[in-house]
Amino acid sequence: MSANSFDARSTLQVGDESYEIFRLDKVEGAARLPYSLKVLLENLLRTEDGANITADHIRALGGWDSQAQPSQEIQFTPARVIMQDFTGVPCVVDLATMREAVKELGGDPAKINPLAPAELVIDHSVIADKFGTKDAFGQNVELEYGRNKERYQFLRWGQTAFDEFKVVPPGTGIVHQVNIEHLARTVMVRNGQAYPDTLVGTDSHTTMVNGLGVLGWGVGGIEAEAAMLGQPVSMLIPRVVGFKLTGELKPGTTATDLVLTITEMLRKHGVVGKFVEFYGEGVAATSLANRATIGNMSPEFGSTAAIFPIDDETLKYLRLTGRDERQVALVEAYAKEQGLWLDPAAEPDFSEKLELDLATVVPSIAGPKRPQDRIVLANAAEKFAQDVRNYVEDDDEAGKESFPASDAPASSNGVPTRRTTVTAPDGSTYEIDHGAVTVAAITSCTNTSNPYVMVAAALVAKKAVEKGLTRKPWVKTTLAPGSKVVTDYFDKAGLTPYLDKVGFNLVGYGCTTCIGNSGPLPEEVSKAVNEHDLAVTSVLSGNRNFEGRINPDVKMNYLASPPLVVAYALAGSMKVNITKDALGTDTEGNPVFLKDIWPTEAEVNDVVANAIGEDMFNKSYQDVFAGDAQWQALPIPTGNTFEWDPQSTYVRKPPYFEGMTMETTPVSDISGARVLAKLGDSVTTDHISPAGAIKADTPAGQYLTEHGVDRRDFNSYGSRRGNHEVMIRGTFANIRLRNQIAPGTEGGYTRDFTQDGAPVSFIYDASQNYQAAGTPLVILAGKEYGSGSSRDWAAKGTALLGVKAVIAESYERIHRSNLIGMGVLPLQFPEGTSAESLGLTGEETFSFSGVTELNDGTTPRTVKVTTDSGVEFDAVVRIDTPGEADYYRNGGIMQYVLRSLIRK
Repeated sequence: MSANSFDARSTLQVGDESYEIFRLDKVEGAARLPYSLKVLLENLLRTEDGANITADHIRALGGWDSQAQPSQEIQFTPARVIMQDFTGVPCVVDLATMREAVKELGGDPAKINPLAPAELVIDHSVIADKFGTKDAFGQNVELEYGRNKERYQFLRWGQTAFDEFKVVPPGTGIVHQVNIEHLARTVMVRNGQAYPDTLVGTDSHTTMVNGLGVLGWGVGGIEAEAAMLGQPVSMLIPRVVGFKLTGELKPGTTATDLVLTITEMLRKHGVVGKFVEFYGEGVAATSLANRATIGNMSPEFGSTAAIFPIDDETLKYLRLTGRDERQVALVEAYAKEQGLWLDPAAEPDFSEKLELDLATVVPSIAGPKRPQDRIVLANAAEKFAQDVRNYVEDDDEAGKESFPASDAPASSNGVPTRRTTVTAPDGSTYEIDHGAVTVAAITSCTNTSNPYVMVAAALVAKKAVEKGLTRKPWVKTTLAPGSKVVTDYFDKAGLTPYLDKVGFNLVGYGCTTCIGNSGPLPEEVSKAVNEHDLAVTSVLSGNRNFEGRINPDVKMNYLASPPLVVAYALAGSMKVNITKDALGTDTEGNPVFLKDIWPTEAEVNDVVANAIGEDMFNKSYQDVFAGDAQWQALPIPTGNTFEWDPQSTYVRKPPYFEGMTMETTPVSDISGARVLAKLGDSVTTDHISPAGAIKADTPAGQYLTEHGVDRRDFNSYGSRRGNHEVMIRGTFANIRLRNQIAPGTEGGYTRDFTQDGAPVSFIYDASQNYQAAGTPLVILAGKEYGSGSSRDWAAKGTALLGVKAVIAESYERIHRSNLIGMGVLPLQFPEGTSAESLGLTGEETFSFSGVTELNDGTTPRTVKVTTDSGVEFDAVVRIDTPGEADYYRNGGIMQYVLRSLIRK
């Protein structure tokens, strides 16, 4: 029950239904707040308990100073939690482990139960092994179940063992698309109350739901577990960046072009740790599908959330996707009653403002390794010619044509080339070179949720087939929609056969290529790429293109709209200027250009209007949690504690609570620490966290081999996130990681100073030696440390490797928070300094003093760092809130929650 200090409790009548609400207009200053802060304000009013959430917190939010730097801590209680299976499995593993820990400490295991609705969508496990055939989808699903049976059994057990926990089975769709199409409420109804739907998710692209007016963002799995167990999310009232949209997109531009433009603008402006809120006349002209695409890319901006207010477009989408009419009426009535309805002419009080005329957006792609590196499409071939030099040896020939003129246009003069002949299984031959597009994937929630760009892609395929074009033979083409609705409207519009004919057959309903589940390249292509060290490329309609993420054979990755993905599959090379060069020749030998097969806006809108209806969504989601016969036939254990299988290589009981007591151990200073890794700028959680395929000659591969797993059954790191032994061995093991204390290496290598001569070794092996010697470890890093996906294992793996502190020039929000949640101390170099400027090589021994001040209930602003080389400095302590300090004192967030629940 709310303390209701502001007399905000009231009643809202909608039709014949009555709901309890907490009125925002009872708080002075509420009317001028941005939409996103109004949602937070309601959250505080409804959850005010006089202790963690007080009237002073509410007044502070009502009196928010838009120009002040964030300093006021508040406790945000999300209405629900959403997970995908990669990050969700360890969440459920930890809940199951917590039940046992509670039992061992004399508590009631049933207390460990989600207190907020938790929904998990299995979407990250399907791998695009098979492609280009009509039965690719069925084959990939069979392989998926074969690889993941133990995980799926565990999740099915969780669905029966935990209250308020639901699982959307495999082969349904991508979590964020399922969220906006079905799970999101926009306005929640629970226990007679109506309030804004809010959430946290274990995937950073949870922000896609911001397009529906739902405030939520990605957190680490450990934070999500705490939220499920009733713990609020500790946060500072953020700065809010107002992003004004004016005008309308020009014909020929897509939502992808728009979002890449916004990503570039906001990265340049700097929005890390801030909310972004869209407003202005242009918002009303922006479709819900385009809003969701923009919201999805919030992590690529670096913002916490990127939200659009509720308006008629929101209601139209809710109706289209089959939401109950009473729910739609409630959303409208609640939003208008609470001042949450979009006023296109309003100018709320924002901390900072940007503006974009939609008419200035031009066709674009982004790459070759960061989503914010936008390239105007007309300049893409020229930019590739510059960038490829960073990926090839200097001895390449230059200025030669990469392909026969009949096969593809000539490369520009001076472009490195290494023409390589490939023999296909049928005996035919072709040549590939640097820049060859080896993966063309319509994948990821970012764009497959958007019917306009999906229909545009299918129409490009149709026109290409009618001209006699098809994909180049070296291109692996895949279609992985975000929900079954997509294939339904392709079928209804008669477009599926054309996609099939250019090779974009359905491979699965899941994230696939965007998260590294692209599957292997054809053997002959992979062999040529690796033997000749070719800098080949991928083009995908996703949100992430970091080095080493998409496919281990592919060095350069480009984000593009789905219709451009099809176009590049036809062109076959990034050396082709697809805005003016021919993509191929028609049946009469005439050149075919992109303009010849690009659909008009009217053609796209006509298909969308006639092929998509509410009935499709009702059919796809009518029994979404039940699953197919294969899911229902999985045998599962019973009981409220899990029966761990000691032979399992997928699901193992983690060591987080071993030796834990009800009393905390005092925080201590750190001395004699060695550097495990010295890293540069923009090291992402994709570099840190285990992801992608598991290679046999790595510590993880060796572990699986020792446990009797055949190499063909290794599966991916993501699928084995429930086994900490595999995950520790894959932490800091990304093939593109460059550890500066092991120069000349790429991947999970370091120098082991416990051994004579400090030889280069695997990071995992060195960690084991350091821990056996009782030596704490430290990571040195540059700017934007931990940017990228919100991955709990980036923090869990760091902690389990024995790392006690990280010193970086700057952090991205989620990873810094997750480090604290695992008991790792995040520190920052003094402003204007770095490891390089301080003369740190990574060979020093480090000591940290002043950490013990935390035992007094306060958080020190800095701690003294000293080294045996004589370098000394005061590192800034990046424990930013009192709540985070509590987690650190307890050894981590899970230990804090466990002790709190037992004491209740």
